[in-house]
Amino acid sequence: MKHHKLLRLTAIVGLSSYLIIGSPTPAHAMHIMEGFLPVEWAIFWWVVSIPFFVVGVRSLTRITRQNPQLKPLLALAGAFTFVLSALKIPSVTGSCSHPTGTGLGAILFGPSVMSVLGGLVLLFQALLLAHGGLTTLGANAFSMAIVGPFVAYGVYHLILQTGHQKVAIFCASALENLLTYVTTSIQLALAFPAAQGGFVAAFLKFAGIFAVTQVPLAISEGLLTVLVWNWLQSYGREDLETLNLLKQEQS
Repeated sequence: MKHHKLLRLTAIVGLSSYLIIGSPTPAHAMHIMEGFLPVEWAIFWWVVSIPFFVVGVRSLTRITRQNPQLKPLLALAGAFTFVLSALKIPSVTGSCSHPTGTGLGAILFGPSVMSVLGGLVLLFQALLLAHGGLTTLGANAFSMAIVGPFVAYGVYHLILQTGHQKVAIFCASALENLLTYVTTSIQLALAFPAAQGGFVAAFLKFAGIFAVTQVPLAISEGLLTVLVWNWLQSYGREDLETLNLLKQEQS
């Protein structure tokens, strides 16, 4: 009996050791990867992002209390962001390119809600997908979960005045994607100014490299968001009516 217990204990210790020591190395695939930013900049972006997250929690709480039937649509917006932003493509050293998926949620529920959903998506990817990025979570959340959704919300309502809702959705999603990476370029340029040319030279370098992959990704994300919108018009019409988002397209 003691022999069996010893074998079982040895097996447990061996398996645990394998999982800890032999586990895959973190992918460092986050928007800005783990440990890449200097400590002062990592702290700065955390401090800047937290108030948006707090306001977003209040908005999210209000929406779910007033319209609990919208929870599945909220989950859809979060899942859309999670899936798209997990599709990473290596780009600038210390960063990567990917769709962001925050435009749809910003149009549906407003930008502050996406500061929460986008932040949670980045946290889940850092912890569950081994993408890393806990120290840089504040910077990544600011670019993807705050700047992107606010851009999408503003562009959508600006172009919506022309009466072309799907054009507004496409432009909002595509520009949200691009401005997220413009913000990332600014963050990287602030942290790593060029020896010659300083911030401006560094920003042009980062933005120029990102543009190669991000422009086609932004166009693709805009088209995909319009397709999802068409699906919502067919199968989630009541929710869109609740949010007062169904508009008559002008010819």
